[in-house]
Amino acid sequence: MSILVVTGTSTDVGKTVVTAALAAAAREAGLSVAVCKPAQTGVAPGEPGDLAEVTRLSGVTAVVELARYPEPLAPDTAARRSGQPMLRCADVVETVRALDDRHDLVLVEGAGGLLVRLGAEGFTLVDLARALDAPAVVVAAAGLGTLNHTELTIRALSSAGLACAGTVIGSWPDEPGLAERCNLDDLPAVTGVDVVGSVPAGSGRLGSASFGAAASTWFDGTWLKATLAGL
Repeated sequence: MSILVVTGTSTDVGKTVVTAALAAAAREAGLSVAVCKPAQTGVAPGEPGDLAEVTRLSGVTAVVELARYPEPLAPDTAARRSGQPMLRCADVVETVRALDDRHDLVLVEGAGGLLVRLGAEGFTLVDLARALDAPAVVVAAAGLGTLNHTELTIRALSSAGLACAGTVIGSWPDEPGLAERCNLDDLPAVTGVDVVGSVPAGSGRLGSASFGAAASTWFDGTWLKATLAGL
């Protein structure tokens, strides 16, 4: 399992910070890591995007972005509106496999949720994960609504014949309420997939040293060790 796809139940659930945390934990374990963001939207040319944040937090410099569109929309819509070429699934697969040849772990961060159209012919992260034969980590919100969103996402993975490596809470509040506390038990019950980590809210504001030192503690130790040992 040298390639992991990182998807979310929706936008703004913490995918980038979780991707950075996984990258930092793998680096701490002595692995070489690369991160691919197939499509970045809502960021102008020359501005720092999600991969710049991954590098700042984790220290991973082997990062690849294949397409960038300025409007904050689904990548296929953003590409049409900008007049730029659409991303092709085959090109992403080729890029990720080349990274996989040179690194112990490749993390592929999606855009928005699992079924967001990424480019030509309406391909999604499901199509990409299937082509790469890669399992997915699902990043979920902590509070109300997450049971439905997470179960739908994991059902979509299962229907496509894809493995879910675990669920990670992308932003765990300092003072969790009743819903958040109950969701820790209810998420595995309704999805059949363990919650294997939770990233404290505000972790993305940490400096790189503090982030890197803490990242591995945000994941279940047994899960993290087994996942990294399987690479």
